[in-house]
Amino acid sequence: DLTLTIEEYSKRYIAPAAIALANQVDVDLMALYSSVFWSTGTPGTTPNAFSFLGDAATKLDDGAVPDDGMRKLVWNPKARWSMADAMKGIAAAKTESIEGFIRRGFMGDLANFSIYGDQNVQRHTVGPLGGTPLVNGAAQIGASLVTDGWTAAAAARLNAGDVFTIAGVFSVNPVSKQSTGVLQDFVVTAAVSSDAGGNATIPISPSIVTSGAYQTVSGSPADNAALTVKGTAATAYPQNLAFHQNAFALVTVPLMLPDSVTFKARITHRNISIRIVKDYDIDADEEIIRMDILYGVKAIYPELANRVWG
Repeated sequence: DLTLTIEEYSKRYIAPAAIALANQVDVDLMALYSSVFWSTGTPGTTPNAFSFLGDAATKLDDGAVPDDGMRKLVWNPKARWSMADAMKGIAAAKTESIEGFIRRGFMGDLANFSIYGDQNVQRHTVGPLGGTPLVNGAAQIGASLVTDGWTAAAAARLNAGDVFTIAGVFSVNPVSKQSTGVLQDFVVTAAVSSDAGGNATIPISPSIVTSGAYQTVSGSPADNAALTVKGTAATAYPQNLAFHQNAFALVTVPLMLPDSVTFKARITHRNISIRIVKDYDIDADEEIIRMDILYGVKAIYPELANRVWG
């Protein structure tokens, strides 16, 4: 087939393999939403107005996220087209952009975000919840929160990635340390179950820090302060992402080129390295082509990102 259709070789074999690799990398990057604690939008409501952009931008502004042209926003398909419809009136004022809005759902830069669509935007399923969760003990600080009031002896009351607020605990500007007047969002970093008494210790991010250079909140929670979990129990919601490009990292390592194969190549573009090798299987009488990428992803600065619920 290579001999007969050499002109289509890249189109038929190389490009699809590269797309499959890129898609997996994208899936893993979008899964980093579960490390992000800032949160806007209404669970169950598809973004459909400029206010969704404004709310996301406001949350990043309150968190002193750099507004330096490096902010990005990624919508899932439903939100992308809903927002394109909502924003077409803005595009109409610029004749050259209306076609992009209507034909391709391309929004370009709005509210200082470079906006993209991505079918790999993840859906988060809220934990089963249950009971009336309250803070158990005043003056708590650190990366865990002791609570009570949950349904007794129930597995996985909270899922990793759940977001909640605590009554009376407000976020602060990380530079001035002044309260924003908005309740601090916390993300659950590991699944949590309740014990026989309805108690549960929740691992959280950010840590509760009430003073100093790394202060995150206006003060520690009061005893019996109520917890409010975002979303409905056991329900899945899209997690669109608004973020500064420094929030997340994708690291690739150039793979070695084996000596024994008949064809080998490696290309690096913008620090992303992919290797391709080709060899012949004499038993099967087949030409084997393999493409590989060695990579890792991590939310290195989750405080530079915000989840826009859909």
